[in-house]
Amino acid sequence: MPRLTQSALAALIDHTLLKPEATRAEIERLCAEADHFKFATVCVQPYRVAVAADLLKSSSVKVCTVIGFPLGANRAEIKALEAVRACTDGALELDMVINIGAAKDGNWSVIQTEVESIVRAAQERLVKVILETSLLSREEIIRTCQIARDAGAIYVKTSTGFSSGGGATVEAVKLMRETVGEDMGVKASGGVRDLNTLLQMVDAGANRIGTSSGVGIMESGSGTGAY
Repeated sequence: MPRLTQSALAALIDHTLLKPEATRAEIERLCAEADHFKFATVCVQPYRVAVAADLLKSSSVKVCTVIGFPLGANRAEIKALEAVRACTDGALELDMVINIGAAKDGNWSVIQTEVESIVRAAQERLVKVILETSLLSREEIIRTCQIARDAGAIYVKTSTGFSSGGGATVEAVKLMRETVGEDMGVKASGGVRDLNTLLQMVDAGANRIGTSSGVGIMESGSGTGAY
């Protein structure tokens, strides 16, 4: 099991609040927590990007948002427009959901087209490709990771956290890391609610963690020798 410094642990975390009923006050608290702990990003819905970017304009914490969330079923051109607006509003990282139905059909050109279109729209901002691994076979995970890598994405990501099929698993993270190698990021998201689970994901190959439990994870590790 890996050991991390407190700052290294915080730098792994995308401090996430994507529930549809989230209020501005909750976004303000999220940003304050992220700035306090120096998390990698806050991850918020597109509507909340501008306010988060303003709140964090003097912070090292970046703003991340989601594209085609949570189902991934929008057309590529719609996802690209979402990406453009998110960047205009201040997002520096974009987590896009693939067209899962197209992947299940084996229609890989759809996946390639949409990842390429969002990478272009992002204009060198960091793009993460959400696979929703619980809904894909081993072969579909491998193929999607290969397409994401070849299309210029920077990370592949396990899950939205909204699928009834489940979230991140150690097995999926290991497979994704084996597929993309060491030069691409792997983000584990969905169900990572405690320090032990986070460390298992890191040990499996994740180098970014999406979680709404970042504060609890940091506080649980303090003084325990975990970092």
